[in-house]
Amino acid sequence: MTAELVRGQNHPLSQVRLEIRITAGVPVVAGATLSDENGKVHGVEWVAHPGAPTLPGLEVSRQAAAEHRLAVDLAALPEPVHRVDVLLALPSGVGGPLRFGAVAAPSVAVTGLDGTETARYTITGLDAESAVVAMELYRRQGAWKVRAVGQGYAGGLAALLTDQGLPQADELAGSIQEAVARGQARSIPVPPPRTADGDRSQQAAAPSAGFDQPHSAPRGTPDAVPPGRAHPYGGQTPPVDPGPFEPSGGPVDYTHPRRNATPPPPAPQAPPVPSGQPAAPIAGDAAGWSMDERLYNQVWGMFEDLARTTAAYRSAVDFADSRLEKELDQILSDPRGRLGSAGDAAREAARAKRDGIVDQARAALDRDLAQLTAEAEVVEPALPPAYARWDNPVWHGYQVPTEPPLALRLGDLHLPESAPLRVPMLVRLPLERGLWIDSGRATAPDGSVTEPGELRHLAMGAAVALAARLLAVHPAGEFGVQVIDPAGSAAQALGPLVRSGVLAAPPAAGAAGVADVLDRLTRRVDLVQMAVRGGAAESLPPGLDTSRQLLIVTDFPHGFDDRAVTALRYLADEGPAVGVHLLVVADREDAAAYGPLLDPLWRSLMRLSPVPDDHLADPWVGHAWTYEPSLVPPGSEVLQHVLAKVAAACPKYK
Repeated sequence: MTAELVRGQNHPLSQVRLEIRITAGVPVVAGATLSDENGKVHGVEWVAHPGAPTLPGLEVSRQAAAEHRLAVDLAALPEPVHRVDVLLALPSGVGGPLRFGAVAAPSVAVTGLDGTETARYTITGLDAESAVVAMELYRRQGAWKVRAVGQGYAGGLAALLTDQGLPQADELAGSIQEAVARGQARSIPVPPPRTADGDRSQQAAAPSAGFDQPHSAPRGTPDAVPPGRAHPYGGQTPPVDPGPFEPSGGPVDYTHPRRNATPPPPAPQAPPVPSGQPAAPIAGDAAGWSMDERLYNQVWGMFEDLARTTAAYRSAVDFADSRLEKELDQILSDPRGRLGSAGDAAREAARAKRDGIVDQARAALDRDLAQLTAEAEVVEPALPPAYARWDNPVWHGYQVPTEPPLALRLGDLHLPESAPLRVPMLVRLPLERGLWIDSGRATAPDGSVTEPGELRHLAMGAAVALAARLLAVHPAGEFGVQVIDPAGSAAQALGPLVRSGVLAAPPAAGAAGVADVLDRLTRRVDLVQMAVRGGAAESLPPGLDTSRQLLIVTDFPHGFDDRAVTALRYLADEGPAVGVHLLVVADREDAAAYGPLLDPLWRSLMRLSPVPDDHLADPWVGHAWTYEPSLVPPGSEVLQHVLAKVAAACPKYK
């Protein structure tokens, strides 16, 4: 199945010998650059282009064409190479279009040598740009992946190569265009459009897309990062041209030329909209085999869009501040102009330029936030229980599912620039890591501090809500919850789970109870591991519960001796692969006596907070995201309603 990528999305590559197939509506120039682990292109010898089409492990076309096939052998690339950027540019001086916004959106596909597509990306949202970084192949921890980039440059090929860090960018761009001009006569012509009746004479007479000719294909998400300002994956590259900030593209558009072209049941289609206006957002407007998968991909796309547009805004502000500082330094360095009315006027003009850049950047951010907010208002009510907030009406009609979900909502994420807009934090199931709800001292982003007793109460509330959600979204009998509460301090918070009867056993108390639960779960992990490795799953003991288990541990490390701590670490490392998951509610300071012994445990768990906290960072652009837990609204009976349905559906709870 081909992965239909959106801007910023990545996909693993299972082969090392590949083809990059490019399809465009007009002849384009195709090339590639090689860069090291720091993203640096070492020189023109690391650039493959029509004038020098062959590098070790890489070969590109020798001319501009409407279709290209680039050959890549990842195993043959030089050892220092960690990234391959695929570049597209419109040829200059040949009478063709001067900007990608006037032609059909180009498409780039990664295929095996047999033609089987691994991933495809349609580069939408381009306007004044005449060069674009289409996608990148990159190596991380020994594995190669492909990422859809779509970074356009209104300054053309020279601006693109300059942003790649090449000092001879202008000369290299000129030589590439010269090589293209020499081979332009051999380029593949634009195929004429077919007519309904197949009349070849009408086909020959049909005009092809040319300079500034409007194109009717739907537009996609625009490039939120201004050309020459910053790379969309966190690279704060210096601007090429210190001119005024000009955001590229238009408003965020939710249509996609290939979004609904997959064989599965089609996703909902937005109604036609007037030309030049963004399509109205609809729920499920993403690729996927089911509505749940389409909604999951759509939420992930919203996260990427928010990260990207915020990165563009921050990059523009940084650029404006650095430019202001540079201009003020220049004013101060000139003795003739730093004093008097002339100096004051120059400083005021510099500050006005800075404010103008920031204002335009903020306007672009607000435009994108308005579109994302509109999408969130449509998507949120359509989410299934596994993705929905506890105040979503979908819980009022809750029924025990017959299949496990694709993912689970752990809470919400937002950024300071977009505080009203919340994006669901979805993680794939089954959980690959345990969860740790930190009940230690926390300072909210606004500087407020929550009292320790209140934090512990909120942490247990978050743990119970997560456990209830996991029980609710799995089929009856396929997920169980066990609790270790050594001192019984969490009895009140655990009340909904205990009273509904959905726990596999009463909460374990005291050192003996801790040891008993850990011994049983450790034995289960050992038996299932041996059965799986030996291919003898049918030989498991008949009384063994093979359903997935969640172990809630409260007040850790109270009640744990060294043997119990070792068993807990073992479950954290080995349990998720065989269906045993941890949810630890603890203050790390309480376990300080163990020193570095517990460091591997904390690292193996995903830390969550019971109050809003900006402790989560994405490796994509490096934002610090504020996480808010998904809690049951005060006074709501939804938790009791859902747990009662779960208990009634499972015979072993009766």
